[in-house]
Amino acid sequence: MNTTVCFPKGTRVETCGIKRAAVIGAGSMGAGIAAQFANAGVSVDLLDIPGNDASSRNAPAQAGLDRQMKANGFMHPGAVGLVRIGNVEDDLDRLAEADWIVEAVIEKLDVKRDLYRRLEQVRKPGSIVSSNTSTIQRVDLINGLSDTFAADFIITHFFNPPRPMRLVEIVSASENSPELVARARAACETILGKTVIDCRDTPGFIANRVGCYWTAMATLEGKRLGLTVEEADTVMAAFGVPRTGVFGLLDLIGIDLVPHVWGSLIASLPLSDDIHSFVLPSDPLVKNMIAAGRFGRKAKAGFYRIAADKSREALDMTLGEYRKEAPVKTSELPGKGRDFSALIDAESRPGQYAWSVLSRLVAYAAECGPEIADDIGAIDVAMELGYAWKNGPFKLADRYGAANIMMRMKQDGQEVPSLLQAAAENGGFYDARGLALRTDGTRVAASMNASRLSLPAIKLARPRVLGSEAASLWDAGNGVACFEVHTKMNSLGPPVFDVLEETLGKVVSDFRALVIGNDDSRAFSAGADLAFFIDCVRRKDWTSLDRSIVRGQALFLEMKYAPFPVVAAAAGLALGGGCEFMLHCSAIVAHAELNAGLPEPKVGLIPGWGGCTQLLLRLEAGGGKDATEAALSAFEIILADRPSSSALEARDMHLVRAGDDIAMNRDHLLSYAIQRAISMADAGYVPEGRARIQVAGLQGKQKLMSALQGRPDSGSLTEMDIAVAGMLAAVLTGGQGANPAKSMSEEEMMSLERGAVLALAKIPTTKERIEHILATGKPLRN
Repeated sequence: MNTTVCFPKGTRVETCGIKRAAVIGAGSMGAGIAAQFANAGVSVDLLDIPGNDASSRNAPAQAGLDRQMKANGFMHPGAVGLVRIGNVEDDLDRLAEADWIVEAVIEKLDVKRDLYRRLEQVRKPGSIVSSNTSTIQRVDLINGLSDTFAADFIITHFFNPPRPMRLVEIVSASENSPELVARARAACETILGKTVIDCRDTPGFIANRVGCYWTAMATLEGKRLGLTVEEADTVMAAFGVPRTGVFGLLDLIGIDLVPHVWGSLIASLPLSDDIHSFVLPSDPLVKNMIAAGRFGRKAKAGFYRIAADKSREALDMTLGEYRKEAPVKTSELPGKGRDFSALIDAESRPGQYAWSVLSRLVAYAAECGPEIADDIGAIDVAMELGYAWKNGPFKLADRYGAANIMMRMKQDGQEVPSLLQAAAENGGFYDARGLALRTDGTRVAASMNASRLSLPAIKLARPRVLGSEAASLWDAGNGVACFEVHTKMNSLGPPVFDVLEETLGKVVSDFRALVIGNDDSRAFSAGADLAFFIDCVRRKDWTSLDRSIVRGQALFLEMKYAPFPVVAAAAGLALGGGCEFMLHCSAIVAHAELNAGLPEPKVGLIPGWGGCTQLLLRLEAGGGKDATEAALSAFEIILADRPSSSALEARDMHLVRAGDDIAMNRDHLLSYAIQRAISMADAGYVPEGRARIQVAGLQGKQKLMSALQGRPDSGSLTEMDIAVAGMLAAVLTGGQGANPAKSMSEEEMMSLERGAVLALAKIPTTKERIEHILATGKPLRN
């Protein structure tokens, strides 16, 4: 089975020079890095220490591989075959084949150095060698090693788990050639799909330097001010950190790691560093928790635990004992969790805590920022990607106002770092254009965003061509237009169709290609606007509903057969109507983590904007299936009740074609799609001829329904499930009484889709399903 990622021609993957990789250390991090190489189609050796006996020499590496398969580290089952396991005693000579060797062994300096000496004897000249260390500086790692080895050695600090975590911190030195560092950076970005930050060789680098300080400070300040763990975590959630908050994060990390991780960082930093004001490993409560085995989630008891009756409990930090959890809603905070300034200004304990954390965090980041990073953008991105914050510390500062922070700090008698003072006097850490402030008062494009083409960059360069509150058309340059949907979750309804209709005419006259995409990390499009749909159902306005279905079908077909190429830049969710939108494009550039599918049966419907039709066409053409086989495959895909877990799986589902491109890096997606659109236009694009679908007829429908009854879950199917499946089977096989020898036009089959959707919409059970998913976000099985 083909699992190779199709990189767009002309991208930097062709210049990375990484044809084979090797990872040493098969723990969760090392095996995860190996899996990500395999996800990109790169063959990789995964080595660990040898097993205990001759029959299990590779057992540790195999165990790491097995854990990745269970933890969804692989985007496709076929990618597992690109990983070759081994051990460092029997198989070290294999590393002579590797263009990049990643060391991810235990965080012990002597172990790493001993391994490097052995690597020197086998690796090929010019190969990149990097350490995944999170705590040891590069200068210490290379001490005593040859100049040749040091010249090829860098730090590449990945974050766990490696597949979803986008951040990689690179530490290099003047002895590394610019070409080698550029090769490593390009490989991280293009092959592994990561956002790369260049770090200085300082303790903790960027994310852990700031993140460990924040964790220790926010923990001990919450305790000092007398907040409960629930109160403190809710305040931190209002800052835009993950729902775990700070105490939940410590439970996730493992409280037993506090002495090692925080202890190592504290020992490495001078006494002038403010982390010495918050020595988390010395805190009596933390020490008692470790002594009692309360390590967090791994021990099923930390600052939170699940009681014997399955209820959740929280630790009383004063008594050191558990009590029933007392959740605090964000809406109960000052400002109701929406007004950040109101929270910071409040005189209540949550307000005092919020101010203490914000002021200390911003002061610390401003104080150590010039030491650890080239610009403040790198620090913000490190926290946003490494710790999943919505805003890094400097963006948080601008939310409240740098001048306000400086004024209050002076009132509190706190010293104001020069970078914070410069921000207060120059309109904030960022200006209206998003340019970041430097200590000398000048501004610079944040290093993470300077080189990539994004919608914000396009919007800054040129005015909007046309649009409304629902969607916009932008001039992306080189004769390419970009259509952006910006409704909630980019859902599709009449207001979006108004702009799309105008767009198709505008592109014919003024452009030569169209790209459909956005910068929303969540969704290409989550589907049809269900609020509009249910409003029509409640009012029994079948005319408006029918008009919306007909209009969507017509626009999608007009787009498919337009005289210019249409390329979808698809990332995140492409569900239901959003998937149908994508299926009608001339080509797709898909992010590797694409979640595409046609889940309409969840709400008592079937695809109605051509999803059944286009899927059948792809299965008959690209899948090489006859009419019955194609109908059965489409039937199973639509009723599977699960979107693709990756673009590779979407390709198996024929939602992404073999000739479509897959981008590992989300930040490159729009640029790749524009490149693809330009190349198609340059090649003299002509739309494909009108298609016809061979149908399976009544016998085919019976086979589909028999397959439904033969499914393992058939006993749990409701009457509504069976009714929806029956409607879907009829459409996929050409309608009632269809002749198996007959072929249908797209319009004819889409007419069947339309009739089925309207019929299902009139069933009360469908109305219940839609209302339930709108109210709860969860499907109803009725």
